[in-house]
Amino acid sequence: MPGAGPAVRAEGLSKEFGQTVALDGLDLLVETGEIVAVLGPNGAGKTTLLTILEGLLQRDGGAVEVLGIDPAAADPDWRERIGIVLQETALEPLLTVRESLELYAGYYRDPMPPDELIALVGLGDSADVRAGRLSGGQRRRLDVGIAMSGRPELLFLDEPTTGFDPAARRSAWAMIAGLRERATTVLLTTHYMEEAAELADRVVIVDDGRVVAHGTPAGLGSERGLKTAISFRLPTDVEPGDLPLPGDGRLVRDDSGNFSLETDRPTADLEAITAWAGTRGIELDELSVRPPSLEDVYLELTG
Repeated sequence: MPGAGPAVRAEGLSKEFGQTVALDGLDLLVETGEIVAVLGPNGAGKTTLLTILEGLLQRDGGAVEVLGIDPAAADPDWRERIGIVLQETALEPLLTVRESLELYAGYYRDPMPPDELIALVGLGDSADVRAGRLSGGQRRRLDVGIAMSGRPELLFLDEPTTGFDPAARRSAWAMIAGLRERATTVLLTTHYMEEAAELADRVVIVDDGRVVAHGTPAGLGSERGLKTAISFRLPTDVEPGDLPLPGDGRLVRDDSGNFSLETDRPTADLEAITAWAGTRGIELDELSVRPPSLEDVYLELTG
């Protein structure tokens, strides 16, 4: 559970491939029971980071502990405590879902029963379907089921929903979020801002091999001083010249004719704008209030 101590601690982590610096003094802390999403553009170092934490790649420098153990010197007992879902996996196409899970259960001393795994990942209707006939979303569910076979304390998910349609992606999110009930710590990488905002307790933004920001999905924008945007459309015969604006406010008109105001006091400014419109009998079409999003922070930091 959160507060029981860190599941992952990395300090000054570095890795180079020839002249390419993949990780450059990266620090990371993941508490037990958290779902943490690592975000970053292609080449930022996300997959390199996960591969080192999984004990599959040697680091060049820095200190790392995963479940209290240096993964570079981990033993089979430690490996039973983690689960890994790679970006791409090769399932045996002729085995059914149940047969696949039974196969991987044989690698663990205390595996989760296949029927329990099938229920966990929501494949009850497909238990006897061959892996080669599963949809992309169903295959990803089976990947997670295989990774959960050994009852891992920590699950690594590398780009878990790449290529999914919106319905399959949301279905996968529900499955991943359900792992909280098992107190499973999850560290995932993703390119989808909505995915990170939906799933993660905290997000870590990586660029050029370094952590450039971390925090809660909802709190990162305000922490970095980004402002809330109030947007609306005025009737064509109305000019905004006497709109009540804050002292540092600047009204911007976009190509579609909508106006927007960035503010750090949205309640007061929205009240003033709507009161101004109300006394003049003006309808503010397409009125919206949008706080700074995770995507705003990501684009500001990574371009």
